[in-house]
Amino acid sequence: MKNNVSTFKVAATYIGTVVGAGFATGQEVLQFFNRFGAMGLAGIILATNLFILFGYLIMELGKKLNSRSHEEIIKYATGNQLGFLIDLMITFFLFGSFTAMIAGTGALLNQQFNLPHAIGNILMTVLTGLTVVTGINGVINSISYVVPFLLITVIGTSIYSFIHTPPVFTPVTNVSENILLNNWLMAAILYVSYNIIISIAVLGPLGSEAKNYKSIEKGAILGGLGLGLGATMIYLSLSGNLNELIKLEVPMIAIASRISPKFQIAYCLILIAEVYTTAVGSLYGFTSRLIDLRKNSFKNKLLITIISIAALLSSQFGFSNIVKYLYPAVGYGGIIMLICLIIRIKR
Repeated sequence: MKNNVSTFKVAATYIGTVVGAGFATGQEVLQFFNRFGAMGLAGIILATNLFILFGYLIMELGKKLNSRSHEEIIKYATGNQLGFLIDLMITFFLFGSFTAMIAGTGALLNQQFNLPHAIGNILMTVLTGLTVVTGINGVINSISYVVPFLLITVIGTSIYSFIHTPPVFTPVTNVSENILLNNWLMAAILYVSYNIIISIAVLGPLGSEAKNYKSIEKGAILGGLGLGLGATMIYLSLSGNLNELIKLEVPMIAIASRISPKFQIAYCLILIAEVYTTAVGSLYGFTSRLIDLRKNSFKNKLLITIISIAALLSSQFGFSNIVKYLYPAVGYGGIIMLICLIIRIKR
């Protein structure tokens, strides 16, 4: 499958790596965009364009450098010394992202089926670990197959919601303050920054597997537009229901429940599948930084198992807390990497 990944798979893998527990549950869009009212919509437009730009730059470098992890791209863009620090930050955040996906699954099954958090946490941990053992091709396939179903479900749910409850574009006043997200412009930049930090670990190897540079360009455009469309639909559906949804861990499930109980269950299952894609991308990125996953050895499988168990234990911190504090904090660090990337490309 070397150098044979199509435009569709490039776009779908890009979308699937970014959207996960935070995105499809509505928690990310709520924290980064809805809280700012109409200016949050402007933030989504800005974020869409930035996703297209940086997605293309990273995949292009991935092909040029034939990268197997994010390390080659980071050091190329920032140099050895700064690259070492950013590499550590990204590696740490990939682990944190995997932890968030595990916690998100537990929160989802608890809210939907009243199951103990531990059941969802363990389920996601096992499924993700088994997938990553198969290597980059298994990761690309698993992510790209799920994405179309997620986008269709999110768009359908959102259309129903804002038809029955018209959007309201006023800033939220009853959400707890977060000094890391104090205005819409910075929130949009941070949203892209931390998501690119997650994605770079998959986008680099994905670029090296793409058919050609044209596939990368078209895939980045389609991927960025898909992310922007999904975020806009979630924003509109949440904006008319914020007073009811602001305290929920998984607000989009509450909206899906208004359509019908069966649709609520279907949305829940699609959501779990999408959380799984980001968990796979995060675990793959973290592990590939430590070992060469192209080698199918017992040592690799053992390390993946150990990392998965460590993330499972760390997930006890709670899903919404991880989205609220860890994501924007790493986003600030990611801005440095994005600036260096632009400077390097211009040389």
